Amino acid sequence: MGFWTLFEVASMPILQVLLISMLGAFMATDYCKILSPDTRRSLNKLVFVAFTPSLIFANLAETVTLQDIISWWFMPVNIGITFLVGGIVGWIVIKILRPKPHLEGLIIATCSSGNLGNLLLIVVPAICNEDGSPFGNGNVCSTVGLSYASFSMALGGFYIWTITYQMMKTSAVKFKALEAAEQVVSKEANNKLDATAQTQLLIKAEQQQQVPLAVATTNKSIEDPENQLLGAELESSSPNTYQKEKASWVKVVHQILEELMAPPTLGAVTGNLGFLPPDPLFRYVLMLQFSLPPAMNIGTMAQLFDVGQEECSVLFLWTYLAAALALTAWSTVFMWILT
Repeated sequence: MGFWTLFEVASMPILQVLLISMLGAFMATDYCKILSPDTRRSLNKLVFVAFTPSLIFANLAETVTLQDIISWWFMPVNIGITFLVGGIVGWIVIKILRPKPHLEGLIIATCSSGNLGNLLLIVVPAICNEDGSPFGNGNVCSTVGLSYASFSMALGGFYIWTITYQMMKTSAVKFKALEAAEQVVSKEANNKLDATAQTQLLIKAEQQQQVPLAVATTNKSIEDPENQLLGAELESSSPNTYQKEKASWVKVVHQILEELMAPPTLGAVTGNLGFLPPDPLFRYVLMLQFSLPPAMNIGTMAQLFDVGQEECSVLFLWTYLAAALALTAWSTVFMWILT
């Protein structure tokens, strides 16, 4: 089967997911006002509590026997390898970027914990139902593929709510410790104001002398209009602002590179070791587990512990945008290897 035919087969499920996502995003905008914030929260709870567990156990009960689970012994090992390799890559990223302590657990979690359920439940059956699918009969492939994806989701949930949960919990503890330390420092600084009126005037005079150059230039712009442009340039080119923006983008780029290159390469090698079941669809699912974007449950944990929610949103936005291309490319490569 030709490479471009496989590329077309691999790209169709991703395009379908993108179209549905765009439709959902449009329905959630203020212009459409169909999916309000309360509605979205209710739908998320329904999917998380009712729909997803029902889908998992219904698919497992329909087609999976104890003998099948024993023959799939390598899948939990494979998921453990993804967590190990992703955790090592995340640790390297932390050593290079040196983020804030309370963000270290979030970065390692996003590198190690893949979306082992939701995307597989969508992508695998959709590929089976394509006309050029290399996995044989569409109905049989779709049923077996759902079983593989459901088993992967059940195992992934166990790993995520044990390993990843502890990472996010540790980040929350560090974040609360930092907040407590900042409050102590602010209280000590405020104690200096407990003095006479003359001392307070001296302190205010000293603070006024330490006003940044950008603010002073902006205040003088009323007298001199030519200083307006200079003040804007100084304010926008502040070293602290530039460093923060640069650090944020570097984190995103490292995360995207980790999603694009490192784990999928190991997955391609692991699938050809020779001791896996002969079913090519099973090998395809094992390989695909290495190329998935971060698990959505990380966002739930960030909201639960109230730590790194903004950073988590930024990482999820860019990694899932990159995954739209990376998942298509690696899916094509994996099917080409297996055929």
